Amino acid sequence: MNCIKSQIIAHIHTDFGSKFGVPRQSGVVEGLQARIVFEPEFRVAEAFRGVEDFSHLWLIWQFSEVKQKEWSPTVRPPRLGGNKRMGVFATRSPFRPNPIGLSSVKLLKIDWDCAEAPVLVVAGADLMNLTPIIDIKPYLPYTDSHTDATGGFTDALHQGTGTLKVELSDTVAAQLPQEKLQALIQVLECDPRPHYQQDVNRVYGMDFAGINIRFKVENDVLTVL
Repeated sequence: MNCIKSQIIAHIHTDFGSKFGVPRQSGVVEGLQARIVFEPEFRVAEAFRGVEDFSHLWLIWQFSEVKQKEWSPTVRPPRLGGNKRMGVFATRSPFRPNPIGLSSVKLLKIDWDCAEAPVLVVAGADLMNLTPIIDIKPYLPYTDSHTDATGGFTDALHQGTGTLKVELSDTVAAQLPQEKLQALIQVLECDPRPHYQQDVNRVYGMDFAGINIRFKVENDVLTVL
C-alpha cells in the first residue's frame, strides 16, 4: 500500500476532555472558544501573514483517539440510531481508511502576546482537547459555500430537530466558570447523548472545562445535577 507522512503542526486546546459532549459538527455551538497552539517549528510570524484577513478557517485534523487498526467499508452512523449501516464515504465517521477530520471555525484573533505565540483563537470547534492539527487553510465564502447542496440521509434527520431545554439551579451554576456557562448551556441544548440512548433514568457525565457535568434528560428537558 502506498503511504504518505503527515506532520502535526499544532494541537487545539478546548474544554472537552473526552469525546462525549463534543458538538457533532463544527459551528453548531459558536460560543465555544479554543486555542490552536503550534509546534515550535511552525511559530514563524511570516507563516501567518494575511491570516487575519479571513473570518473563517478550515482545520484538517486527526482522530487521534481512534484505535481501530483496520477500516470497514460500512459504518453505523449514530444519527441513524446506530443500527443501520452506510458506506464509510457517505459519512463523517472517524472509522475510515485515514482517520482525518475537517472542521470550519471562526477566527476570533491571533494572540501575539502569549508565550506560545502566534496562537489562533477560534470559535465553533468540534474537537477534543489536544487534538492534533495537520493543516490549516482559509475558508473562501465564494467557493466553499454551495446554496444548492444536498445532505443525503442527513436531510431528513435535520428537519424538525429542535434543542433541549436546559435547567440548572443557581447553586449548580455558581460552581461553574461564569465565562463558560453560556457555551456549556448551548452544548447541552444540542443533546450530547447518542441518538439511540433515551433512558430517562440514566445519569450522563461529560467532562467540560475540567468539571464533570452530570445530567438527566426527560421529556426534552435536560437537568444538570
